[in-house]
Amino acid sequence: MLDLKLTNARIRTVDDDRPAATALGVFAGRIAGLDGDIAGLPARTTVDCGGAVVVPGFGDAHNHMAWFGQSLSEVALEEAATLDEVYAAVARRAAGTPDGAWIVGSGYDDTVLGAHPDRTGLDRASGGRPVWLKHRSGHMCAVSSAVLEAAGAATAAVPDPEGGVIVRDPAGTPTGLLQERAQELVTALVMPYPAADLAEAIGRASQVYAAEGLTHVTEAGIGRGLIGRTPVEAAAYQLARERGLLRTRVQLMVAADNMHPLHGHPDDGIETGIDLGLRTGFGDDRLSLGPMKIWLDGSLIGRTAAVTEPFCDHGRGTGVYQNDPEEMRALVVAAHRAGWRVAAHAIGDDAVDLALDAFEEAQRALPRPDARHRIEHAGVVRPDQLPRLAAAGAVPVPQPHFLYTVGDTMAAALGLSRRDWLYRHRSFLDHGLRVPGSSDRPVAPGAPLLGMASMVDRLSSGGTVLSPDERVPAETALRAYTLDAAWAARDEHRRGSLTPGKLADLVVLDRDPVTEGPIESVRVLATLLGGACVHGAGALPGLAATAAG
Repeated sequence: MLDLKLTNARIRTVDDDRPAATALGVFAGRIAGLDGDIAGLPARTTVDCGGAVVVPGFGDAHNHMAWFGQSLSEVALEEAATLDEVYAAVARRAAGTPDGAWIVGSGYDDTVLGAHPDRTGLDRASGGRPVWLKHRSGHMCAVSSAVLEAAGAATAAVPDPEGGVIVRDPAGTPTGLLQERAQELVTALVMPYPAADLAEAIGRASQVYAAEGLTHVTEAGIGRGLIGRTPVEAAAYQLARERGLLRTRVQLMVAADNMHPLHGHPDDGIETGIDLGLRTGFGDDRLSLGPMKIWLDGSLIGRTAAVTEPFCDHGRGTGVYQNDPEEMRALVVAAHRAGWRVAAHAIGDDAVDLALDAFEEAQRALPRPDARHRIEHAGVVRPDQLPRLAAAGAVPVPQPHFLYTVGDTMAAALGLSRRDWLYRHRSFLDHGLRVPGSSDRPVAPGAPLLGMASMVDRLSSGGTVLSPDERVPAETALRAYTLDAAWAARDEHRRGSLTPGKLADLVVLDRDPVTEGPIESVRVLATLLGGACVHGAGALPGLAATAAG
C-alpha cells in the first residue's frame, strides 16, 4: 500500500527519460512510481490535485540560513529608500530598547540610500546606544560610536586589520563604516551566539523556505570567519532538527577559518582539516557536511571584489583579497588533499583566476576526477576564463536575482566594456558547465521562482536588460533550481527530479512556470518533504493527512 498518491496532476518530472506524468505514488518517503507504475495500488491518502502542477522540490545552492533567520527579528532596512528612513527605524527601535542594549538592523543598501549611515546619525537616532547595521551584501556594516569605542576602533590611530578597511573621513576619524574583515571588530563583541537561539532562527528561516517551495538548501559558511555565528554552529542545526524546527534538508559549508593542522598517520595525507578528519559527505539526507568555504575576495556592491581592471567608480580601485593570495591558494590545495570539495568565494575576475589556479594545482598534486569544486558567485568572468572553467570541471554558482536587485549598480561599477561578463548563465552552459540556482539570501530575496524569472529575463530593477545573450529558457531555469542544484551538492542520485526511487520532495504550484508565466507570479500551493507536507496542508483536500508532525 502506498503512503500517498497524487492524482489529476500536471507533473513536470525534470527527468529526460520520463518528462511528464499525471499521477505519483509515495512509499516510505520516496517516489514509488508514476502513472502506470502505481495504477490500481491502494494508498493510505489519495490527493486529487485538480490539475495543479507538481515539480521537484526547489534547491538553493548558496544561502545563509542562520543569518536570514536572525534578520527576521532585527530592524528591517531592505525597503529603506533614504538615510532619514534608516535613522527613523533605528529611533523607533531605540524607543523600546533599554539604555546600553544593542540595536541591530540588516539589509540597508547604500546604492539606494545614496550613502552609508554614519556614526553621528546613528548616535543621534539611538540616544547613544550601540547600533550595528548590516549591509545587504554582508561585506560591510555601519556602527555607532558606542560600538567603535567598545571595539577599540574609534580614533584615527587605529590601523586597518588585515583583509579589512575601517573607513575614515578626511581628518582620519572612523566614520562608522567597516568593510570586509574589519567587521570582525564588531562580531568579536557579540559572538558566539547561543546554539539554542540559532536553532530558533534556523526554524524561522525554514518556515519561510518551505512556503517558497524550497526542500534543500546549502548553508554557505558556518563556524568561524566572515559570517559564522559560533564555532559550534553545526550543533545549532542538529538542535533545530531534533526539535522539529527544520523543514528543509540542509547541506553545511564549513568556513575555512575552522581548519587547523591535524596529526594523523602520514599515509592518510590529511595534514589540515577539522576535528576527527570529518569532511564533505558526512551526515545523512537531512543534514550533512558540504564543501569547505574559502573567501577569496569581497563584493561587487561594495567595490571590494578583486578585479583585474579598476572599477569605473568609487575611486577606481581593483578591490581587495580577504587574505594573502598565496596563503589562500595553499588553503584550497590543503582542503582538496584532505578530501573536501572546495567552494571558493570569487566574485571578481582576478579572484576567479586565483580560484582556477588553486584548483589546477590541487588536481596536479592529487588527481580527483569529478571533484566538483565550486566558484561561489563567479560574478565577473572574462571570455578567456570560460574554457578554463570547463577544463577544471569547476561549478559556477551565480545568483541570478542579483541582476534585478543590484544589477544596475554592478553594471555601473564595471562599465560597458565588462557589463556582458556579469553573472553569466548561457555562456557557462555553452561551455558544458552546469549552473545551479541560488540566492545568497539574505543578500537578495531568496524565493526560487524569483530567481528563475531573473534567469529568463535578466531585467534590472531600473528596467535594463543585462547581457540579453545570457538569457536561458524557463525550462532551463527550472532545471537549475531542481536537478542542477542537486547535482552541485553531489546529491542528484536521491533528489532533483521526480524519478522512482528518489526522495519524495516536491512542490505543488498553481500554474506551470515553464509555459504559464510570468514565472514570478506563480504561487506555491504546497511543499512536501519526503512525502510529508511541510507547507500548505490545507491547499488541497486530503493533503492535511500528510502534514509533518
